[in-house]
Amino acid sequence: MRQSAYAVDTERTRVEDGYGLPAEETVVVHVQLRPRRGSTRRCLAELSALAAAHPDIAFAVTGLAKDDRVVRVTVGVELGPREAIARFSPQAQAAYAFVSDVFTVLYDHMPVYAAEPSAAERAAAEVLLGDADVEAAPAVRVPAPRVVPAPRVLA
Repeated sequence: MRQSAYAVDTERTRVEDGYGLPAEETVVVHVQLRPRRGSTRRCLAELSALAAAHPDIAFAVTGLAKDDRVVRVTVGVELGPREAIARFSPQAQAAYAFVSDVFTVLYDHMPVYAAEPSAAERAAAEVLLGDADVEAAPAVRVPAPRVVPAPRVLA
């Protein structure tokens, strides 16, 4: 990646990466979860539980879309400023750990890295999050696996 430096004003010099983005900008990684239509609520509940386990991480549902089989939930995870990521700051390491956990814990919901969501996907996510009243919403119940009793052996 090519980097160049130029003077923006007389007091400050700013470094840009090869794509023309300022180095101070925050980097966001988008991960798309693709749960089957019947397990979308469970996916969101598991994502919520994962977020509770990582309270310092800034993330948001940035896009929603669907097709015949799956719902595509795009999650944007803030890694931090470019310079801090290059130095492996604690914030960046924690964000990478969260992304790693998304892939590990939510493996059943087929996570993949994704591009930034389209305007329609962003609008759908805003409608969903706008309709959800976080304080008044009941907790989503994730069904527990069934416990099958062991067979009894008669003596």
